[in-house]
Amino acid sequence: MSRLVARVLGGVGLVGLAVSLAVAHVTPPVVLTSDRDAVAALLSGSRRYFVREVRLSSEERQAIQKQSGWRPDEDFYRFYMGRDDQGRLVAASIFMTEYTIHGPVRVAVGLSPDGKVKGAQVVELTEETYPWVKPLIDADFAREFVGQGSAGSFTLAGQAGAPGDSMTHFYHHVIASLVQRAAILYDTAVLKRSSSG
Repeated sequence: MSRLVARVLGGVGLVGLAVSLAVAHVTPPVVLTSDRDAVAALLSGSRRYFVREVRLSSEERQAIQKQSGWRPDEDFYRFYMGRDDQGRLVAASIFMTEYTIHGPVRVAVGLSPDGKVKGAQVVELTEETYPWVKPLIDADFAREFVGQGSAGSFTLAGQAGAPGDSMTHFYHHVIASLVQRAAILYDTAVLKRSSSG
C-alpha cells in the first residue's frame, strides 16, 4: 500500500512540476550586444575606466522606495566609471535587470557626471520578448530618456510600438523603469554620497 501511495504522490509531483514549467516558459537568451561594447559606447570619450561597487544602507533603500516605489533587492550594484586623461568623470554606466514572466530583460544605462541619462541599450532578453522589444529598439527608445535625472518622467511617449500592442507597451514600461532605477541608484549611491563626504 505504501508503494502505491508513493507512486501516486510521485506522479502528482511530476504533473505539478510539468505545469509549473509550462507556466514559466522562459526561452533562450538573445544577447544583442556584449557588456564590453555597451560600456564602451555609453562611456564614449573616456580614456580610463574604473569599477565602483556600492552597497546601499537600509536608509538609502528606504529613501529609494519612498521616492520611486521600487525597493532595490541586490546586495551591491556595480557602476563602470569613465574618466578623461585629467581624471575627471566623463560618464558612468550600470547594468539593470528585470525578471518578467517571459524572462529577464537586461539594460545598460549611461549617466553623465550630474546623473542625467546619456543613453541606454537593451543588451539581453529572451527569444520570446525580442519581437515585443524590437519596435522599441528600432524607434530608439533611449532618445526620450536622454537628459532626464532620477526625478524625471520616464513614461511612454506613444511613438514606440503599434497602437494596441500591449506587450510592446508593457516592455517599454519595464525598460523605462530600469533606466529610471539606474538614475536613482546613481543619484543615491554616487552623487549624494560624494556631496556628503
